[in-house]
Amino acid sequence: MKNFDALSHPHRLTRLNRRQSTLIVISLSVIFLLGLLSGGLLTSDAGLSTNLTQRTLLPSLEHPFGTDWLGRDMLVRTLKGLTLSFGIGLAAATASALIALVLGLTSALAGRHADIVITWLVDLFLAVPHLVLLILIAFVFGGGTTGVIAGVSLTHWPALTRLLRAEVLQLRSADFVQISRRLGRSRWWVATRHLLPHLKPQLLVGFVLLFPHAILHEAAITFLGFGLSPHRPAIGVILSEAMRHLSAGSWWLAFFPGLALLVMVRVFDILGENIRLLLDPRTAHE
Repeated sequence: MKNFDALSHPHRLTRLNRRQSTLIVISLSVIFLLGLLSGGLLTSDAGLSTNLTQRTLLPSLEHPFGTDWLGRDMLVRTLKGLTLSFGIGLAAATASALIALVLGLTSALAGRHADIVITWLVDLFLAVPHLVLLILIAFVFGGGTTGVIAGVSLTHWPALTRLLRAEVLQLRSADFVQISRRLGRSRWWVATRHLLPHLKPQLLVGFVLLFPHAILHEAAITFLGFGLSPHRPAIGVILSEAMRHLSAGSWWLAFFPGLALLVMVRVFDILGENIRLLLDPRTAHE
């Protein structure tokens, strides 16, 4: 009877549960990001060359994003800029996640004094606006790619540190951890064998969600002139240069790169949220 009912309502057979739909969204997000990255890496640099005979052309089939005041193809510049942002976001998110992991474990396992110091540092960094710290740190490191990565890495760890610290404090009172401590296991052994495996889901989600913040802040400080070199096709550089030509009606110089940046950031947000849903034991099997 149940089989007959299912056959009489075929839409029930094709209805996806939350886990399946989450996996589809994650797959599509990864494919989109890989396609974007491949486009930037495989696209020829010829479109970055100056061609004064084709300057300030409107979007067309030949130049989907138009050309700038030097005749450079805006689609090529945008793809190269997004690839550059992806690389900086990857380096900065990795460094921030490692800092958060070390400080989160240290705060929960190294004693009361270490916990007080790390908690104070987290509160301090969260109280100061990110952009101010980013500019100061980037300036100290001499600007450029190194300064941007250092600035983003050293300002985006506090929220994840707080999350990992809370998780470690909860795990620290678990029976298997207490038994290991009573058997004479060191704190390092307990941290690597018991705590770290339980922190991997939070660390992965935090790492992915750090990407959009890192990319946006890199574009922001580059736009303000404190980040990457103006000779590189970074999104912040493209948007900063486009501001001088908007009054002349060249709207496409800022519209398409800005839209592409927002789409890339939104895809990372969607990817992180869906990975969190997939790894959350309360929603993983719905």
